[in-house]
Amino acid sequence: MVVLFLLMVVIAQQSNSMTRLAVPAPTAAATSQAAAPTTSSAAAEPSAPATPLAQKVARNLKDDPMAWGDPDAPLLVVEWTDFRCPFCAAFANGTLPVLYEDYVKSGKMRFEIHDVAFFGDHSVDAAVAARAAGAQGKYREFMTTLYAAAPPSGHPDMPKDKLVGFAKTAGVPDLAKFTTALEDKALRTQVTESTTLAQSMGVSGVPFFVIGNQTMDGAQPLASFQQVIEKELAAAK
Repeated sequence: MVVLFLLMVVIAQQSNSMTRLAVPAPTAAATSQAAAPTTSSAAAEPSAPATPLAQKVARNLKDDPMAWGDPDAPLLVVEWTDFRCPFCAAFANGTLPVLYEDYVKSGKMRFEIHDVAFFGDHSVDAAVAARAAGAQGKYREFMTTLYAAAPPSGHPDMPKDKLVGFAKTAGVPDLAKFTTALEDKALRTQVTESTTLAQSMGVSGVPFFVIGNQTMDGAQPLASFQQVIEKELAAAK
């Protein structure tokens, strides 16, 4: 699973890089220099530690409203989630609060959310609303409130009045600004682009996680997450 996901990440990153920048071909001199390194009696310098998979797929933004925890924490966890997904709700309601208390608040782990819209327009609407709440510093509170209201199964509808109600409960300070942001086309584009990028990496179901160098899928038991987290923390030392 890890190897397949990593391969998809590399392909997606190469594709994105090609669309952003056309890299000029190396000159003959540069090619020759690379092919014929100068001889030296000095010992080769040790290579830098490999970048963890989570950092390769993360946004890695210091002031990211969709992430919480110390940006310099030894372990990074990335989750892909759909706000209408019942299994995402199960993880958010049962497992995430414990991980937040034990690892995020202690400075051991940073947790980063990547939203996807796998279940239609209402999934997009909910993700837009979460981003609008995040713009006012309440992303986690909005997400917590929304998932706390989720039914045990099925994909709940997300009409505007419900989303505004979640924002009020979550303590979003300017509800008028929040309501206006629900129609923001730029936010909607961000959600659809996040979904497309996730799919290009091979994320086809949620919740999906990258924990350091390991991948996990589904709302697995708390003990399973703790086991992987502890292993990755030990490896990060």
